[in-house]
Amino acid sequence: MTELIRSTDPRTGLAVDTELVATTRAEVAETCTRAAVASAGLERLGRAGRARLLRAMAEGLEARRDEVVSAADRETALGRSRLDGELNRTAYQLRLFAEVVEEGSYLEATIDHPGDTPMGPRPDLRRMLVPTGPVAVFGASNFPLAFSVPGGDTAAALAAGCAVVVKAHGSHPLTSALCGEILEEAAARAGAPRGTIAVVYGRESGEALVTDPAITAVSFTGGHSGATALRALIAGRPDPIPFYGELGSVNPVVVTARAAAERGAEIGHGVVGSFTLGGGQFCTKPGPVLVPAGPDGDRLIAAASAALAEVPPPALLNEGIAESFTKAIASLSGRQLLTADEAPGEGFTVRPTAVLVDARDLDAGLLTETFGPVTVFVRYCADQLPGLLARLPGSLVATVHGAAGEDPDRDTAVEALRGRTGRLLFDGYPTGVAVSWAQHHGGPWPATDTQHTSVGTTAIRRFLRPVAWQNAPESVLPEELRDPAALVPRRVDGALVLPS
Repeated sequence: MTELIRSTDPRTGLAVDTELVATTRAEVAETCTRAAVASAGLERLGRAGRARLLRAMAEGLEARRDEVVSAADRETALGRSRLDGELNRTAYQLRLFAEVVEEGSYLEATIDHPGDTPMGPRPDLRRMLVPTGPVAVFGASNFPLAFSVPGGDTAAALAAGCAVVVKAHGSHPLTSALCGEILEEAAARAGAPRGTIAVVYGRESGEALVTDPAITAVSFTGGHSGATALRALIAGRPDPIPFYGELGSVNPVVVTARAAAERGAEIGHGVVGSFTLGGGQFCTKPGPVLVPAGPDGDRLIAAASAALAEVPPPALLNEGIAESFTKAIASLSGRQLLTADEAPGEGFTVRPTAVLVDARDLDAGLLTETFGPVTVFVRYCADQLPGLLARLPGSLVATVHGAAGEDPDRDTAVEALRGRTGRLLFDGYPTGVAVSWAQHHGGPWPATDTQHTSVGTTAIRRFLRPVAWQNAPESVLPEELRDPAALVPRRVDGALVLPS
């Protein structure tokens, strides 16, 4: 029986049928077979061809901006301004990866000519990274563009030379379908092979996707329960493949005593703006927030309470997220809560909330991520700070607010947090992840897989594998490894050689 895909408006909670249908296992298999053929074609397209493809996709999204933003706003309630900015980010990511492909250092091209060594004669060895093959991407609920069908994982995989099959998130199926259509049209215009990009729908399609023998890697942005299920399926494959999960985390904020004295009210106001941004549905949402005891910390909390009172109740992305949030807040009965003044309305709207606890009462439940507009303020005395830092789990980002001058507590926090996070942020707020060459968006468990990033140019490394050629005829070598021209940065006999 055909399963129709439904689309829900979070502002009202009303769901409607769409013309989309769940993808069957047989259809997933056909899609993956096409992706395998397309991956070979993408590699043959070369770096210039893939750069052209990525830029065509960016142009296609921008040309239909109003249509894309309108569809995403109907399905996510994130607001047109936020989504317009997200489309800008998405187009920028695609163009940045086009630059990465053209520049070529991501290939790690290396040549060792024949010669004598202390170990004896060395053969001619040439090594570089090559695409793994078709990649399965699972779109995120909270970023319908930047972490979904046209998002950073898709851009990185295509740049590497891998065809992409995206499992559309159930929270925004129509947006996913529209973006998939735009990307397919752009791929055709750029001369990319059929099957370069495809979208599948429905829970069963995701299970079929990660177990299909053509898929060589899985990229997932979402919660731990979904990740656990996918990991189990992958482990059952005859050939287990890499799983790259960006799973979210609590993201600690340490406010030192000197920082609270200098600008406590400013920090309190800023933290509220950060943890309520986008309905608190960011993987980098701040909390727990460690605030020093005493009058300076009191002023920080008072400013946060006043700012929170003015925050309107947001509509969360879907019913499941809203229900989980409501249950989590109900479980805090008996705790001291700070809340917004306005009551929730219809649909999936909820009241932003902060929990205020003493360091002695910080339990494991408060160190577990709750998706939505909630955070934890933890009051601590100076002698409690080292013990608190030692209890913090792995995170995507950790923030330290310190003094303008010397601050021993800041230095203590940095030393403790570096081993527990992928990004250290100073005197700011974590809900912003710039797309750049130096960015890292990953962190120790339970945040994600420590070694890789899902944001920034090195995200391409997930979808590449090394191959070495020994004593190979020049005709079979990739052009980037041939003598004498250096088309990309290369290390030749141990020395870095740049293109002339």
